[in-house]
Amino acid sequence: MAAKLKKGDKVVVLAGKDKGKTGEIASVDPKAGKAVVEGVNIAIRHVKQSQTSQGGRTPKAMPIDLSNLAIVDANGKATRVGFRVEGDKKVRFAKTTGDVI
Repeated sequence: MAAKLKKGDKVVVLAGKDKGKTGEIASVDPKAGKAVVEGVNIAIRHVKQSQTSQGGRTPKAMPIDLSNLAIVDANGKATRVGFRVEGDKKVRFAKTTGDVI
């Protein structure tokens, strides 16, 4: 199945503790059905000090389920993603506006 959400897409969170927040997808794990979004689902990780790094408590973005994310269209609203063939290419488009993503 083609990927509806890809790295670099601007998305909004639909459910969970960060509902309503927007961010850019940093990475996607299609096998697990999860994505890491910058600035969303932040957890504190304790890092041990080493000769090169200071260590301490560092914030880290954790994966969030793809079903809880929606792509943001040109109007800044959440939209679903559809596919259509233009010429000989298969492209993604926003269902609300019909614009190619």
